[in-house]
Amino acid sequence: MLSPSAIALGPPSWQVSDAPVAYPEAMAEMERHVAAMAAGEAGERIWLLEHPPLFTAGTSARAEDLFNPRGFPTYRAGRGGQWTYHGPGQRVGYVMLDLRQRGQDIRAYVHGLEAWLVAALDRLGIRAGTREGRVGLWVADRRQPGRDAKIGAIGVRVTRWITWHGFALNVDPDLDHFDGIVPCGVREHGVTSLWNEGIAASMEEVDSALMASFAEAFGGA
Repeated sequence: MLSPSAIALGPPSWQVSDAPVAYPEAMAEMERHVAAMAAGEAGERIWLLEHPPLFTAGTSARAEDLFNPRGFPTYRAGRGGQWTYHGPGQRVGYVMLDLRQRGQDIRAYVHGLEAWLVAALDRLGIRAGTREGRVGLWVADRRQPGRDAKIGAIGVRVTRWITWHGFALNVDPDLDHFDGIVPCGVREHGVTSLWNEGIAASMEEVDSALMASFAEAFGGA
C-alpha cells in the first residue's frame, strides 16, 4: 500500500456521466474512491453527473420539511445541511479533494466551493453570490423585489481529510419538484435556475465553465 503522500498533488481528474446515475450507486463509488485517496492509492477527482428525481437529507434535515407529494425516493446523505432535491437538468458535482495537501481547513474549502461556483456562473452570465447565514449560491429574485432565489446548493462531507459530496447547480430542472421540500430549510426564499434566469446554457457549456473556473478557487490546472 502506498503512503498518503505517494500520490503527488496535481490537477484533479474529471469524470462526466452522460446518463443519470442512481444515488446509491454514486454514493458507493464515491465512498470507494475516497477510501482509495485516504490510502494514497488514488488521486483527486471531480465527478459531474445528474440523478433521477430524488430528495436527500443532510445531517440537519427536519422531518417536517419533507412533503414529497410525488413520492420521489428519499435518502440519508451523510453530508452536512438539510433537505436537497436532485433531478434531471441539475448539474451535480461530487468533489473529492485531499485537504491534507490543501491546508486542512474545512471552512476554507467550503468558501472555495462557493467562489468556484460564483466564478463559473459569472462566465455563464449570472451574477450570483453568498448570503450571510444561508448556505449556497443566490441571485436576486426578479419576481419578488427584496427576496432571493437559490441557484446552487452546497453540502459537504470530509472523511480523514478527504472531501466528498459537493454541490448541485440548477441548470434547467423542473422547479416544481422543489415543492416537495423546504430547500435547505429556508422558507422565505425561492429557487431558480439558469434557464429560469434567461440563460439557455447547455450542460456541456456549464461543465466547461466549471472546468475553466476551478483553478480560480483552488489553484492548479
